[in-house]
Amino acid sequence: MNANPLITVLMPAYNADKYIADAISSVLNQTFTDFELLIINDGSTDNTEKIAASFSDHRIRLINQDHEGLAVALNKGIHLSKASYIARFDADDLCFPQRLKTQYEFMIANPGYAIIGSDADYMDKNGNHVFTHRSSAHSYEEILLTYKSKCPFIHSGVLFKKDIIKNAGGYNELAALFEDHLLWSKIIAHHKVCNLPQVLLTVRLNPESITIDEKWQCKKFIEIKSKAIKTGDLSKSDGMKLKSILKAQEISNIKEGSYYALLAKKYLWNNYQPKKARTNLKKTLQYKPQDLKSYALIILSFMPNIFIQKIYSWLSTFK
Repeated sequence: MNANPLITVLMPAYNADKYIADAISSVLNQTFTDFELLIINDGSTDNTEKIAASFSDHRIRLINQDHEGLAVALNKGIHLSKASYIARFDADDLCFPQRLKTQYEFMIANPGYAIIGSDADYMDKNGNHVFTHRSSAHSYEEILLTYKSKCPFIHSGVLFKKDIIKNAGGYNELAALFEDHLLWSKIIAHHKVCNLPQVLLTVRLNPESITIDEKWQCKKFIEIKSKAIKTGDLSKSDGMKLKSILKAQEISNIKEGSYYALLAKKYLWNNYQPKKARTNLKKTLQYKPQDLKSYALIILSFMPNIFIQKIYSWLSTFK
């Protein structure tokens, strides 16, 4: 085992046995080899631990903890990491072979940057391509204009300097579902960041993930999040309110419905495939039959792509 790797790939994992083997393999197949893969098993109750432990590569470290949530797992990983650069990665995603090499070489050539992300492909739970995400903000100057209203990075695709993250206090363990956005908001005002205009990973849209489409969140969640991002802090009382909100969302119907709603919108706005959009909207309505937006999107899906893109651009001005 390398006592001083150049990069720590930090992979939290919770009940990811369907996908984690492929995720691990995509890291081990990197063209850049001087790394450790630090897996924090967050109290999984399936075969996640067994599968992760089955890999014999000396670069893997597997740490088990009770189920305490993503932010706790990440903070533990940062504390235990051996490298000064940390590459975040999720247990259901896939790294492109050149990801670490590309990001590390950029950091070395541009030492003034604290965080870098990238563009990404997205797939559904079965591994089918859904769309390619091209960030609306790549340069630091562009990100400065938008980071308070929109999370600037795909969390699973960032590489950051460990010391800067630690000095910012790490991830706020009360800010469930936006612990990354809150952390970035504390750093961007003081350090340069950017997104590389290259696709370096494939992100899996997965109903079993903790993240659901924000359009399905209640008004109170949006209010708490917006306040926290603007101020760079989250009060304990607001954190407890979030906990109560998210506990109510631990219902499969909410996550499944949100998953199909998100797929439908991506097939409509980002990768014009109206039949697939309608198929997913119909599935959404099985979980949320009163959702008027889904009916509106079904009607919209029969329109030409050029008209749909005009509607999308118009709606984007209200975000």
